[in-house]
Amino acid sequence: MKTMNMTMVRLYLTEESAHLEKLLKLLHDTEKVKGVTVYRGIEGYGDSGKVHTSSLIDLSLNLPLVVEFFDKAEKIEAILDHLDTTIKSGHIVTWPVHVRI
Repeated sequence: MKTMNMTMVRLYLTEESAHLEKLLKLLHDTEKVKGVTVYRGIEGYGDSGKVHTSSLIDLSLNLPLVVEFFDKAEKIEAILDHLDTTIKSGHIVTWPVHVRI
């Protein structure tokens, strides 16, 4: 089976800061990346140390989100140049992947 070299991207966000609709529109409609998955966490924390949780006490529901997507490295670099202006530093992780085709 053949493989194609691509880049996987993982964004660590919160519901409050995600602007998810705008992000998905960019990835799907504008950039047409190969695949996108959004995970909604039940609990997590970041730089601030503030725990975001889905417990009944925390009614704000500012839960953690993980957005993953992949495509060719050249396309990903252009997308990352744009995302670097909108997503907090240290919240974007990338790594090379081999996609079986």
